[in-house]
Formats: sequence, structure tokens, C-alpha cells
Amino acid sequence: MKFGVLVFPGSNCDHDAFHVLREIAGQRATFLWHESEDLENCDAIVVPGGFAYGDYLRTGAIARFSPVMQSVKKFAASGGLVLGICNGFQILCESGMLPGALLRNAGLRYICKQVHVRTETVNSPFTQALTPGQVLKIPIGHMEGNYFCEPATLAELERGDRIAFRYCTPAGEVTSEANPNGSISCIAGILSEGHNVLGMMPHPDRSSEAMLGSSDGLLLFASLVGAMTR
Repeated sequence: MKFGVLVFPGSNCDHDAFHVLREIAGQRATFLWHESEDLENCDAIVVPGGFAYGDYLRTGAIARFSPVMQSVKKFAASGGLVLGICNGFQILCESGMLPGALLRNAGLRYICKQVHVRTETVNSPFTQALTPGQVLKIPIGHMEGNYFCEPATLAELERGDRIAFRYCTPAGEVTSEANPNGSISCIAGILSEGHNVLGMMPHPDRSSEAMLGSSDGLLLFASLVGAMTR
């Protein structure tokens, strides 16, 4: 399998994702520059975290117009697998590949800490190796991670089994206290209608080795590799 990791001016987690894919998951990976339209025959695309284009105007607002994102949109529309992490999630929403928007955190402060998320669906390549309700310990690092959507959109996400993760307690309880940023319905990650695009605020790339405090994030990459192999 071959993974493409996008690189924008301001990306700061591109090397994290590349390292996990190459050195930990043992997969082929390449960087894809934002000005290129060539996805180099990659089987899956990772839109990493960071501050694409300095987050000027609005997070992801400029990145959505980059040449590489035009190719990623076509790739996803044809069923290609795309994972957006943190700023990558914001970019996917701005690009219209996922519904809703990421707003300022409820406390209007940058948050960087370990959180717990509950697996809400295993009906996707990214989560098929997990179990329903499985709790993962994964860190967050964002200022604008407060996921919001209209009630009708939330109902669509629920009906379509498209909520991938919710913030929860270590015991798996979804509570307001466990919600670090005010996201509607404690949502930490959502899927596209075809379940081939996942956007999530927590960082599986920063939690794929035990020395980092948790290796739970590696489960998502292993799940994706397994699904692609089959």
C-alpha cells in the first residue's frame, strides 16, 4: 500500500504521520506538495495537522483552494480513502468533503492534552478493526476543535452511522465533563456519506508509540492498512 501525506506551508504534523506510516506501520509513504495536482498513484491520503497557510482568514479556508486538494476531492469522490487529522479535519470541512465546521473551543483557549474517545462505529476502513464502544486514549492539540453542525445534519450523521468517535471518560461514558472543546454531541470524528473519508480532531499520529503515552492511535492506521489489503 502507498500513502500520500499532504504538505502545506504551516503543516507541522506531516512528518509525524509519515513516520508512523513508514517506520511503525511499515508502509510506503510519500509527501505530496500543496502546489502539485499529482497524487502519485497513492492508495490513501492523509491530510495532517498544523496551521495550513498560517490559518489566515479561517482554519482550512485557504488550503481548500490548493491544487492538491482539488485532486484529493476527486480522489475521494471516486471512493479513495482520505484521513484528515486536526487541521486536516478542518480542511476537509472547508472543502465540503465533510459537513459542519470547526469553531473556537468553548473556553476560547488552546488545548493540548490526552483525552479519551469512544468508538461509535466499526463500519469504516478506519475503524473496522476496533470494537463498538472501544475507548482509545489519544491526544488533542487545537484552538478550533469545537465541531458544530445544524440539527438536520446531526440527524443525518446519526442515521448514516457516520459518527466515528465521541469524547468520553476513561470508562467510556459520554459526558459534558469529558468534552474538551464543546463539540456538539461530544463528536470527535465523523465520516463521509461513503464512509471513505474520516475527519477527527484527536491525533492518532501522536499516539502510535507507547513512549508517547499511548499507542492506541496505531489501531486506526492498522485498521486502514488491513482494510486496504483485503
